Amino acid sequence: MTLFVFLLTMLVFTTVGLASATRSRHTKGDYYLASRDVSPALVGLSAIATNNSGYMFIGLMGFTYSLGFASLWLMVGWILGDFLTSFFVHRRLREASVRCQEITFSGTLAAWANPKFTWLRRAGAFITLLFLGAYAAAQFKSGGKALHAILHWQPETGALIVAILVALYCLAGGIRASIWTDAAQSMVMMGAMGVLFSTAINAVGGLQGAWSGWQNIPGFLDPFPASMGGPVWVSGVLFIVGWLFAGMGTIGQPHIMVRFMTLDTPRHLLQARLWYYGFYVLFYGLAAGVGLFSRLILPELSTLDPELALPTMAREMLHPAGVGLVLAGIFAATMSTADSLVLSCSAAITHDLWPQRFEHPSQLKVVTIAVVLAALFLAWMGPSSVFALVIFAWSALASAFGPLLWVLARGHTVGEREALLMMCSGLTVALLWRYTGWQDVIYEGLPGMLAGWLVFCLSRWTGEKAEKNA
Repeated sequence: MTLFVFLLTMLVFTTVGLASATRSRHTKGDYYLASRDVSPALVGLSAIATNNSGYMFIGLMGFTYSLGFASLWLMVGWILGDFLTSFFVHRRLREASVRCQEITFSGTLAAWANPKFTWLRRAGAFITLLFLGAYAAAQFKSGGKALHAILHWQPETGALIVAILVALYCLAGGIRASIWTDAAQSMVMMGAMGVLFSTAINAVGGLQGAWSGWQNIPGFLDPFPASMGGPVWVSGVLFIVGWLFAGMGTIGQPHIMVRFMTLDTPRHLLQARLWYYGFYVLFYGLAAGVGLFSRLILPELSTLDPELALPTMAREMLHPAGVGLVLAGIFAATMSTADSLVLSCSAAITHDLWPQRFEHPSQLKVVTIAVVLAALFLAWMGPSSVFALVIFAWSALASAFGPLLWVLARGHTVGEREALLMMCSGLTVALLWRYTGWQDVIYEGLPGMLAGWLVFCLSRWTGEKAEKNA
């Protein structure tokens, strides 16, 4: 029954994706941007399904299981930071993409002010390809872990299944197929998490029983991680602000921001935002609750792999049909992000790195297949932690693109050399921060994004000073 429900759901997703081919206009703009005619409901659901990747079912579960209540600051900071920046960036990005006649995130940044910046376009495309490729590998790995935990299949098999399904409907309809399936997948994701939440809370004796159990776990109810050290209020502020910057880093994620570029008109942005944040808050709340309950239900995972908490809990507590639904939910979250990542990488190659060489739909699809294969190889050979891979890629992209997009959206004019310096400095600081291990103290996206903004401020200051001395 588990396998039947899972396969049936996968068939539905694939059918929806393939059906999108009937709306295809067989152009590059349609393949990567759905001709900018997507409704606000589909934009909102697709954006949040893309955001709520396999990381929410696998990586976040492990983080919440291990850290306890302190992990809830991740939810608060991430959603709040995302929400605040949306008021200043999303509409301007959508308008700029039309004004510049660009179909990619990097291309829009490079063409924001005339003339178009060739080196900025290529640098942005290279960064996109490098880190979104790692991000896609994390999604394939999520599917592998889920199948291993529930059906005891080899993790490589799950990754291969995700890759095949993603390739099928990406080839069929491009980003329109991705958006259509995202909408269907978001409903399955919500249903799966809701079923598991209600089952888990009953299993631990309600909130009162859960609270009693959590009190017996050392440090589980602490508001901040004990390992941070220093005064509580200082470490607490740094921890919260760090994850607030993680949420602000959403504006640096090409695979999410391109969803808002597909919106039919900027006037519908408020409606898209309501769909996006309404689903976001509800789903994240359920996911965090399941993660906290899993520590009581599966205490033995603390010495094994906490990222297997959700699929293991489903296998041990639910009816086989429910297990199939949860497995389908994990794959839905995985594929809804993986297809977006693959298409963003493909667009970076065909539109930004070699814009004149790939125009025919068949050529675009060949590149898409190549990206899928590369991500699959990295999933098989790369690090085992989904959480680490996702956070690493997210912070790198946030630090590289976030500050630049912010200052452009605020109406500032930025030269190509200045923009490249902002991107490189932000990315370098974020990577060095993680390499030195300081991410255990504060999320590396914070110093990375601050570095980009600092370069901009220093550039303005030195420019004004030079003008005064001239």
